[in-house]
Amino acid sequence: MILKFDAKIIILVDSLLLSIYCFLYLVLIISKMNNLERVYKMSFASVYQHYIAKAEKKNRTKEEVNTIIFWLTGYNEKDLENIITTKVNFEDFFNHAPQINPNVSKITGVICGYRVEEIEDKIMQKVRYLDKLIDELAKDKKMEKILRE
Repeated sequence: MILKFDAKIIILVDSLLLSIYCFLYLVLIISKMNNLERVYKMSFASVYQHYIAKAEKKNRTKEEVNTIIFWLTGYNEKDLENIITTKVNFEDFFNHAPQINPNVSKITGVICGYRVEEIEDKIMQKVRYLDKLIDELAKDKKMEKILRE
């Protein structure tokens, strides 16, 4: 009788642990979705200023930052001015990009703790591609290497 009781407890505990695991996994997914949503809704203009500051701090230029953005997205100077003025968010910035450069697959490495080539969410991957390219600019890489030429 005690053995059956113990087996029931084990099954109950096992079931409870599985429920806790599922709950924690769901919390993790929701947390990731909330983080993605926050990044998606961020104004590109607010982050753009940080890209420029990061580049200029390392004696690189706003024009080089723009060159990277144009290379990655297909936008031009007029488009970028409009995006900044109208405070377009990151999601729309990348969803409406004229032409994501076909050489983005050559962008590899780690940024913010993630390998850019392994990021599953396509918008977040593009955000991280841009972060990675700006990081390379700040690390004084030559533009030819940054633009994967």
